Amino acid sequence: MSDLQWTKKTFTLNTGDKIPAIGLGTWQSKPSEVREAVKNAILAGYRHIDTAFGYENEKEVGEGIRDSGVPREQIWITTKLHNAWHHRVHEAIDASLKNLGVDYVDLYLIHWPSSTDPNDSKKHLPDWDYVKTWQEMQKLPATGKVRNIGVSNFGITHLERLLSDPGTKIVPAVNQIELHPNNPSPKLVAYNTSKGIHSTGYSCLGSTNSPLYKDPTILQIAEKKGKTPQQVLLMWGLQHGWSVIPKSVNKERIEANFALDGWELSPGELSQLDNLKDRFKVCGDSWLPVKVFFGDDE
Repeated sequence: MSDLQWTKKTFTLNTGDKIPAIGLGTWQSKPSEVREAVKNAILAGYRHIDTAFGYENEKEVGEGIRDSGVPREQIWITTKLHNAWHHRVHEAIDASLKNLGVDYVDLYLIHWPSSTDPNDSKKHLPDWDYVKTWQEMQKLPATGKVRNIGVSNFGITHLERLLSDPGTKIVPAVNQIELHPNNPSPKLVAYNTSKGIHSTGYSCLGSTNSPLYKDPTILQIAEKKGKTPQQVLLMWGLQHGWSVIPKSVNKERIEANFALDGWELSPGELSQLDNLKDRFKVCGDSWLPVKVFFGDDE
């Protein structure tokens, strides 16, 4: 039995802060369910909770954190700037802090590289974009309200434009992107790494009704290891060097997703998962081709 302690592992960001390798994702977690889920996750040992203003559950996430009884400073909280608030960054973080009931968050992300009109989500602001948003984000660490800033759903083209802008003084600490064996995005992950940007994988289990749970390669590896398909998927991400934030509101599954200590995948098993033939990307409850989002090359 290996002595690997994945539940204690952290990844060091370009700021020097250490982000827990395993967190609880709360996308699609209903407000009526997420409070108990967050509490159960923290009591099971999770120390990273991921939410967003756009999930409409920040308030309940904060309540779950307090319900756990674990001191706030021991928990890494990530939340995200909503598209319609890009030109109101300082108001947005205040709203999220109020929702969460905390004085600061450990990581604040631009949720999407999309600055939309608050009055019409189908339109973009004519005089604003995510580069201007980042310039406002850069002011937040000095306020004490945010420890680290980063981005989410940014492709290589978005990052190249952001990093080449003279107004960019802080390199994003994290790029949170969809990562699972059917959407591995090797070029994007490699680009993140080359720029000192940590990758966090969301939808790392493939999201609701995931086809991955029926994939014969994954099922074979899971049976051989005596693990669940979900555990195999999470280990694949961890061993590739990114943090994972699986979503669940079921107490038993939350605990099982965290039971990752003492084992790992072999190089051959990693290669098998790297080379699954199917490719899909999650968007809400739909399965869409990768090229719809960032192009097949990312």
